[in-house]
Amino acid sequence: MLLNLAEAADHRLRMRDLADRVLLSRSGLTRLVDRMATAGLVSRQPDPDDRRGTLACLTDTGLQTLRRAAPVHLRGVQEHFARYLRDDEVPVVRDALERISARPTRPDRP
Repeated sequence: MLLNLAEAADHRLRMRDLADRVLLSRSGLTRLVDRMATAGLVSRQPDPDDRRGTLACLTDTGLQTLRRAAPVHLRGVQEHFARYLRDDEVPVVRDALERISARPTRPDRP
């Protein structure tokens, strides 16, 4: 979730869009955001473009936490996944993952 917010414009996303990106139900995301807000990693703000909506916003503490966690996460990806790929397989896996990540998050939304 922190990575999705870090990559978003202004480090914030509508709650429903974030739920789609992290593959959680809206209620599941609400509970997660509650816990992360209590920890100071994210905050909620009203959506200035839609009074009914709420934005999840990455805090400075959340960004620092993500930066500290990134090396450990990347080591885990290397140890448990990437090291098993041959050099000629890397572009194939990358292309497949890019297609998967580019898919619509929900069939009823582009």
